[in-house]
Amino acid sequence: MNIVLGVDAGNTKTIAIVARADGSILGWGRSGCGDIYGVGEQAALDAIAAASFEALSAARAEANGLASIVLSAAGADWPEDFETIRDGAVARGLRPHPIVYNDAIGGLRAGSPDGTGVGVACGTAAATGARSRDGRIWHSSFWQEAGGADQLGETALKSIVRAELGIAPRDPAMPLTQAFLRYLNLPTVEAMLHALTARDFRSAPQPEIKSMAKVVLDVAAEGDAMALSLVNNQGRALGDTALAAARKVGIEREPFHLVLTGGVLRHPSALMRDAIIARVRAASPSVNVIHDALEPALGAVMLALEHAHVAITPTVRAKLQMTAPPKKVFET
Repeated sequence: MNIVLGVDAGNTKTIAIVARADGSILGWGRSGCGDIYGVGEQAALDAIAAASFEALSAARAEANGLASIVLSAAGADWPEDFETIRDGAVARGLRPHPIVYNDAIGGLRAGSPDGTGVGVACGTAAATGARSRDGRIWHSSFWQEAGGADQLGETALKSIVRAELGIAPRDPAMPLTQAFLRYLNLPTVEAMLHALTARDFRSAPQPEIKSMAKVVLDVAAEGDAMALSLVNNQGRALGDTALAAARKVGIEREPFHLVLTGGVLRHPSALMRDAIIARVRAASPSVNVIHDALEPALGAVMLALEHAHVAITPTVRAKLQMTAPPKKVFET
């Protein structure tokens, strides 16, 4: 039986999926952070192995009987990282030849009909990956500024603080400031800054700055100039990196797929998405924008199927989607 394993090893979770050549999913597993930069080599590789063997157990399959194994991993940034992840997976029993990609390529494969184009993922952080028809691959890795929810929240906080200090122009209504204070249930900007930076926060959980990105997007959608500027600036920066990725693999002068994924880009407001698309279309007017990508773990499975010489036909793709794990498996 032609069975493959695809693993999406991310910063917040790792998801592994076992599937047949026809796209039928046989089992899945989930564990913690699989990013070697996030929790260190050993913990990340243990998480990859744990999710993988949970999926294999559910599928009643053995690793050494698989047609291919693909690890689409955050933290697969430099050549030595690919080697570390591959060797660590083999040492943990994922044999014989796991293939490692940066997770931006798994995200791209999940959305692109033929696996080519540029993928922009904007979640807690941002990642960009590109793949040409002749097989050239590029991922942004440390070339890219943060660009995700963390950066949007941090930039908004800095703008609020500057306005409060009178360093930047201050709108008397300050909708973004008021929205942050309401969200955190705090009375003043000083109290907010203290809550977000204090060393001792035993009396109350310290808020996560990434959670503030939704507030920025909400207020921008209501027309606030400060929030709109922050969202548009970040969207344009993501578009610039998408164009750089297209240039790196030589597809900037031809129509290509632009896959937009990640929690920030799933916000009901289209402002961030529109800013990215406008920036890319200014240089590549024929770009084909794709919003409805499958989960990145299914992209890893598709890469594994391709390495097992299985064509990703619409039928296979539909089967993967139809038999995918429940939505809660993919949620943070």
